[in-house]
Amino acid sequence: MEARTPAEVIKDAVTAVTGDGKPDVPGKPGSGTPTVAEPTEPVAPLPPSPEQGQPDTVTPTGAPTGAPPEAFAQQGAYLTTAQGTRLRDTDHSLKAGPRGPILLQDHHFREKITHFDHERIPERVVHARGAGAHGVFTSYGTASKLTRAGFLAAKGKETDVFVRFSTVLGSRGSADTVRDTRGFATKFYTDEGTFDLVGNNMPVFFIQDAIKFPDIIHAAKWHPDREIPQAQSAHDTFWDFVSLHTEAQHHTMWNMSDRGIPRSYRTMEGFGVHTFRLVNDAGETVLVKFHWKPKLGVHSLVWEEAQLASGVDPDFHRRDLYDAIEAGAYPEWELGLQVFPDTPEETFAGIDLLDPTKIVPEELAPVQRVGKLVLNRTPTNFHAEVEQVAFHLGHLPPGIDVTNDPLLQGRLFSYLDTQLTRLAGPNFHQIPINRPHAPVNDMLRDGFHQHAVHGGVAPYRPNSLDGGNPFPDSDGFVDVPVTVTEAPKVRDLPVSFKDHFSQVRLFWQSMTPVEQEHIIRAYTFELGKCYEQAIKERQLQCLADIDPVLCASVAEGLGLPAPAPTAALPEVTPSPALSQVGRQWPADGRIIGIVIDDDIKTDDIDEVRESILAAGMVPLIIAPHGGKVGTLTVQRTFATARSIEFDALLLAAAPVPAPDAFVARDEKAGSPGTAGVDPRVNLLIDECWRHAKAIGGWGSGAQLLRETGLDATPGVVVHDTATGVLAAVQKLMAAHRVWERFPVTVG
Repeated sequence: MEARTPAEVIKDAVTAVTGDGKPDVPGKPGSGTPTVAEPTEPVAPLPPSPEQGQPDTVTPTGAPTGAPPEAFAQQGAYLTTAQGTRLRDTDHSLKAGPRGPILLQDHHFREKITHFDHERIPERVVHARGAGAHGVFTSYGTASKLTRAGFLAAKGKETDVFVRFSTVLGSRGSADTVRDTRGFATKFYTDEGTFDLVGNNMPVFFIQDAIKFPDIIHAAKWHPDREIPQAQSAHDTFWDFVSLHTEAQHHTMWNMSDRGIPRSYRTMEGFGVHTFRLVNDAGETVLVKFHWKPKLGVHSLVWEEAQLASGVDPDFHRRDLYDAIEAGAYPEWELGLQVFPDTPEETFAGIDLLDPTKIVPEELAPVQRVGKLVLNRTPTNFHAEVEQVAFHLGHLPPGIDVTNDPLLQGRLFSYLDTQLTRLAGPNFHQIPINRPHAPVNDMLRDGFHQHAVHGGVAPYRPNSLDGGNPFPDSDGFVDVPVTVTEAPKVRDLPVSFKDHFSQVRLFWQSMTPVEQEHIIRAYTFELGKCYEQAIKERQLQCLADIDPVLCASVAEGLGLPAPAPTAALPEVTPSPALSQVGRQWPADGRIIGIVIDDDIKTDDIDEVRESILAAGMVPLIIAPHGGKVGTLTVQRTFATARSIEFDALLLAAAPVPAPDAFVARDEKAGSPGTAGVDPRVNLLIDECWRHAKAIGGWGSGAQLLRETGLDATPGVVVHDTATGVLAAVQKLMAAHRVWERFPVTVG
């Protein structure tokens, strides 16, 4: 079969049954086509949508069953009890007469309501708000000399994966676009056992020792007396902790940067945070840090976009992930390794590799690409997969081992312990999403939710009653025999861990002036939400020990004096790899809004849409009303569209106010702007311009941009033809934003 290009995949994937055969957009809620009237003919359960995937159909101990994935789904055309008894009615409880009380004997009501009462499992204390997807990891074979782990060492080796993205602080119902650290946890179903790489979108963490994890989370979560604020760090307890506990300042700086509000999971880096140890076939070892590098580059929201998205679409990141996969714009990352000699000191270029609050700049240790991750299937059932997936840093295959990083050491205990409560016992590994894709013979027995039916009589070693089964394997996992230095038992950390500011200054100095402005804005906003003056002053002192310009700018916004640094500021060498500005990236899966009116020539729009699809992007038609404009299917209206959804905006028209363009119907209709144009369109243009997005127009759309004077500003394109506008806008989109449109005062 001839391979198709990504653009062809996207075009096919976004072609829905609209009656006219024209491409539509992702978001179809099911695999069937509903009718206006309620269906009355029994039918079997509908199949999953094409983009959905499920765990392999294997037994609890890893044997393939040969059953199709839908064997785990509901069966049959008729409603039944959980025991398979068909039911006549599920709308009425059994009563003593139509107006009488419900009878205790109503077994169907009891089963239905009891199961409903227990549908929810405890949410995660951290990383409760998440989304996940299935995919495949393909090894480049470039790590073969570093590790014996087959999924990394063998060139072309494909390994199934499940990835869960998440925010740290918020509850399950919180918004996606809050300023927060994001989890990036990957479960590799290798044929040598499961490997869980449980990382974040930031390479450093708030604390150096796991014993302080409850403290930082208690401080960052809502205040316990009121349970507010939700999913944010802009409050007193957080800044009280990090200003007193200065090892947190590096991670705090990353959070205050644009990294704290990613544009999407698809444009988010991932990091293993800790230093791991790799072992090859010869028993040789190296130390490594894991990196995920997104194909689309690192891209973030600006603060106003994040605020708008939280209200307009709290599911912004989740929707983006699933729509991209449905559209065939599969998210991709390359897995990379920073490699260091495994020396007794466990340092590199003077940096302690066991300190999780430190990075090694990529200019000192380049990231070596070792494989590619592609997410190509969405969950079939969110609870069964995304909520029940259980990660643990101790899930290690042969060839990968841990180090003495004190944060990593504590996580090795905590993650396993957590599952006992969340998933009701020790057999969580038998849940389909957690089942290894390797044979399991673990001698573990019984417990809550035991699904395996174990044979044999001797689950112990050594034994003779079961013929000695199971046997150890000389090629199995080996803990690297690292020498443990004889030392007194102490509650302490190495002296090298006590430098809390030099790398924070390195990060600040590595930012462009635009990014520094965003950091100043973030600190000013967050500290401005604190009540206690002493906390603001204490954090300003921390900023003074990072950079005087940063401190003075934030102090000015808070109306406080800027303190002097407590010590001489260290000399640092900026790391350009930390900046998001200055490089070019593919535009795969980007969304372009096209504003039209009822008088538009649809041939022009069809040509533009075809070009957008051919480039691997998704076009959305924005019109005065829903339904159709000529032959065009409308995806957004002036009432429903908001700038946050679009990576670029094309104006094919200057639409007059629509019939619903009055404040009583839509508050946005009160927006000021060019007279005679729908005020919602004026607002859309204004927001896209403020957020430094590419804007283009032709015909009356170009005239509108000229009248506003925006045509003379960077990143705004006017042209005689639609295709000419699109070509120029595509070039601008490669940089993510029109960065020169942001005003700066620093640098």
